[in-house]
Amino acid sequence: YNDLSRYIHYQYTVLEGSRRSIVFPLVILQRRFASSTYALLQSLRRRKARLKEYLESGELETKGVQLDFEDLLELEDEEERERWKAELRLEGLPIVRKRKLIEAEIRTLDELIRMSEELIASEEETKLKTLRETLDFIAREHGEKEKILIFTEFKDTLEYLVNKLQEWGYTVTFIHGEMDMDTRLQREKDFREWAQVMVATEAAGEGINLQFCHLLINYDIPWNPNRLEQRIGRVHRYGQKYPVHIFNFVARNTREGMVLERLLHKIEEIRKALGDKVFDVIGELLDGENLYTLLSEVAVMLRDPDSVLREEEPKLQPEEIKKKAEELLGESLATKHIDLSRIMQLLEKAEENRLSPEYLELFFLKAMKRLNARIREKEPHVYSVERTPRVLREIAERKQYGTVERSYKAITFDKGISEKRDDVEFVSFGHPLFEALREWVQEEYLKELQRGAVFYDPKNRLHGTIWFFEGEVQDGFNKTAGKTLVAVYDDGESLEVIDPKIIWDLEPAKDSPEVEVEFSRRENAMIYAMKALEEYRDQLLKERKRQAEIKEKYGVKSLKKLIDDLDYKLAEYELLPPKEKKRYALTIRNLEERLNRYRKALEELPERIARETSLMVRPPVFIGAIYVLPRGEMGEDPAIEEIGMQVAMEYERRHGREPRDVSKENLGYDIYSEGNGEKRHIEVKARAHIGDVELTWNEYVTAKRLRDRYWLYVVAYAAERPTLYIIRDPAHTLKVVEKYEIRFKVPVEEWRKKGKKVEA
Repeated sequence: YNDLSRYIHYQYTVLEGSRRSIVFPLVILQRRFASSTYALLQSLRRRKARLKEYLESGELETKGVQLDFEDLLELEDEEERERWKAELRLEGLPIVRKRKLIEAEIRTLDELIRMSEELIASEEETKLKTLRETLDFIAREHGEKEKILIFTEFKDTLEYLVNKLQEWGYTVTFIHGEMDMDTRLQREKDFREWAQVMVATEAAGEGINLQFCHLLINYDIPWNPNRLEQRIGRVHRYGQKYPVHIFNFVARNTREGMVLERLLHKIEEIRKALGDKVFDVIGELLDGENLYTLLSEVAVMLRDPDSVLREEEPKLQPEEIKKKAEELLGESLATKHIDLSRIMQLLEKAEENRLSPEYLELFFLKAMKRLNARIREKEPHVYSVERTPRVLREIAERKQYGTVERSYKAITFDKGISEKRDDVEFVSFGHPLFEALREWVQEEYLKELQRGAVFYDPKNRLHGTIWFFEGEVQDGFNKTAGKTLVAVYDDGESLEVIDPKIIWDLEPAKDSPEVEVEFSRRENAMIYAMKALEEYRDQLLKERKRQAEIKEKYGVKSLKKLIDDLDYKLAEYELLPPKEKKRYALTIRNLEERLNRYRKALEELPERIARETSLMVRPPVFIGAIYVLPRGEMGEDPAIEEIGMQVAMEYERRHGREPRDVSKENLGYDIYSEGNGEKRHIEVKARAHIGDVELTWNEYVTAKRLRDRYWLYVVAYAAERPTLYIIRDPAHTLKVVEKYEIRFKVPVEEWRKKGKKVEA
């Protein structure tokens, strides 16, 4: 450590007279050494190779090396992959221009490389020994099979730790910022299913869930406390079954390590006072940007550790901790405005109403058939695409959806299948193949869609035209606040806005009946669509106003508090003697810049809120139309069906549940019933006497998805003496016959045998 410090001190302060513009190469070496000797070794080797290249090429200029502390902060905000690219490019830039000085630096690097290699070979590195001791402790206290997440800042350290852990007999997986999202998700799955340890960089928090793990080791402590807060959030959530255990490793033999160790001790004091909730506000309690700058100055010996501690510790005095942290927690939680019960209701509703994979599968197969693509079903719901049509590859390239392969060995539209199988690729919205196919269908068939199609209504309720319009609402920034599909039913006499999901329960007319559609009535339908869009706008506006109230109340309050704190801090610096004040010039400049940003944000907040709550409906765009005919004698009798609904609703009430008629919402069931700790999604089928019943495609796939929450109520002899049969999970309980493409027949003997006869 002393040799590295002397090297940094000599390069930074002696040769270049403390020029701040060359800070990066030295800060990065110090940070890598604090991470691991292996990471430092890799940087030293790369730096030596780059300097030799400069000598051999004769190019001793320092282009691109003009980095200040502010630039370091900006680089910290970059995505991990981009930050690493910049670090690799910049860590080897020469600090001096004279050949003799560069040659002398290379000799120094040779000595540092030799010492690093010896330390690594001896396995006497303090942090590595501490890691092994910690893992032994975890095995004793928590069991040998507990999942452990290890965070590091650098990919070099990650590779080193993975190799060491495997040598020690652990099953290991890892994630870093150069992996694409699919690979990260697979590594998450590996960690969940078989790996005991995951070693990860910050990329582990991007789009994956690690909250099944509650043991966290910070092998490196990030200099920006906002990152520490984010890391802990990867595994922490309120109401978790097990408490989160955090092990922080600090390189105590480094200057910045001395500062971090003291500050972590203070954070632990806060945790004892407030509990784990403090993890959500670490970044607020410790000024992230300022602390990063101070630690950078400590690393290159512009500041001594004691001066930084004197500056930071007053903010963390025990008597102030609780008041400050509780205030921050209150504002943070109020701003997020968490309503857990409402969120759970929304999640449940989303699950009940989500588009089933069967719809995507049917769409994909039909569309690919139109393209003459060679597709083979390898097993239920798993397909191979032997030759992807060229037009799809061209569309994907033109629209920048991503790469569409020439063939696919195994794809599925069911996420559950893909999660269990490494050899099956999940295809859905967002996948390049699906998006390209969807775009081709729209380009190829939009005009035909606008000309119209004919459907039958099995329930015999509709006879007329359904007009479909796309609606959009924009805010004062001309950004889309929401988009929706509007359906207007026109029976030739009156107009009515209906749920567009009605089409899921209709049957395409393959016999091509002759119908006439009065397209002149489309303008009237558009007026009704506009009214529906205005109601949609009002719904969006209600939510935006709710958010605006929170921003006005807590956003203004928070900004004013931040401004007051910065004003007070700057006033303290103003009272310093000129010589002392000059030492803090960089810190003062950073504070002034932040103060200006906060003031500008406070000034702009009212106008921003006003624009966000200024919503305008765009004219609806005509998408297409269908003409619906009643099925006639082959369809259901609405009067008999109504009797069936009454019988089912009364049965639910007698058994202490509150039923609600949702038949017009086209959810795939007719009644939602809740009570006595139970929720039922009920499809009602009624027959005047007795006979087979049919499930529409929508009803059948909804039953498959909801399983034992879905009930089929069959009312027999509805016109005489209603008799109720109830069947739970009909999609898996009953043997159904696919009558035709989108309808499933349940023979009378099947539902009578499997159904439970109850008092109607």
